[in-house]
Amino acid sequence: MDKNRLFWGSRRGMLELDLVLIPFLENVYSTLDEADQLLYQQLLEEQDQDMFAWFMRREDPQDPNLLRIVKIIRENTGLQAT
Repeated sequence: MDKNRLFWGSRRGMLELDLVLIPFLENVYSTLDEADQLLYQQLLEEQDQDMFAWFMRREDPQDPNLLRIVKIIRENTGLQAT
């Protein structure tokens, strides 16, 4: 998927998600290996409320692949556990 499509796919209906996904896309995505980039693209197909819960550590995705990319995002966007 080209960067422009990823940008628009990363813009969500929730400002909180935009503040996580856009900086991640701009600063980290290009450093990921191809498999993790594909996981990010898969993540963008998920519902906003699910992603918000995952990023806020209210719950984790059941899919281990999605859990992997959620953990990468948490670690690289200031969403570490306190």
